Amino acid sequence: MTHSHNLLGEPPATLLPGDPEAEAALAAGTDPAEVAAGHPRASAAWAALAEAALGGGRTIEAYAYARTGYHRGLDALRKNGWKGYGPVPWSHEPNRGFLRCVTVLARAAEAIGEADEQERCTQLLRDCDPTLVP
Repeated sequence: MTHSHNLLGEPPATLLPGDPEAEAALAAGTDPAEVAAGHPRASAAWAALAEAALGGGRTIEAYAYARTGYHRGLDALRKNGWKGYGPVPWSHEPNRGFLRCVTVLARAAEAIGEADEQERCTQLLRDCDPTLVP
């Protein structure tokens, strides 16, 4: 009987450095649009915009905000050594903006009937941190 598994193991978790100014502004209640304009690389600002839009029934707007934050997050992950796979744990606070964007993108994609995108996002969440998706 042969068992197939990766002998090299899983790559180390990618831990984003965060954006203390943007995070402080969001925590202080600054309008996320203002934070995103001043810190366009901060996925947390895009996530806040996407979540508010989705919660307000503005699905296409949520999709657009989430996609922007998702791409900004991918750029940051790659800059920090992520090769397109491996853990991006929710437990590391600066990773949450990206993961929130992926979550909203999945929900908005599902709402507009874009099943392929919803499935890709759900799989990405599972790959990044299996605790995020049941």
